[in-house]
Amino acid sequence: MDFSNINYLAVFVSALASFVIGSLWYSPILFGKSWQNALGLSEDDLKGANMFLIFGTSFVLMFIMALGLALFSQGHTNSESTWLGGLSNGLFVALFFVSTSYGVNMLYQRKPFKLWAIDAGYQIVLLGVMGMIIGAW
Repeated sequence: MDFSNINYLAVFVSALASFVIGSLWYSPILFGKSWQNALGLSEDDLKGANMFLIFGTSFVLMFIMALGLALFSQGHTNSESTWLGGLSNGLFVALFFVSTSYGVNMLYQRKPFKLWAIDAGYQIVLLGVMGMIIGAW
């Protein structure tokens, strides 16, 4: 793996963008209530969470995901470094690896299809956006 050609600013902005997307995706405006109900979480369950730990760790993990996508895009694909090539790479990873992995986990955990659709949909959107940012930069 060659880290010397990685645009770390693009990786950082990609992680930040996915954090923003997640805050909208899981808000009451979009899928927050459905997600909460599918998990069986009450308002009290959500209030008792350590949000600094959750948000901070989430951002670190999103940065690692964006870094991995940047490495994948530079070394393992033949696509151009454009927003469209990046979108293609992000969607490829999201559809063939992430959403299917989520699906397997949800089946064994006996979670509802609705939860898989919400969580996998978020991953598809965020990896597509990450790819566009990394590819365009």
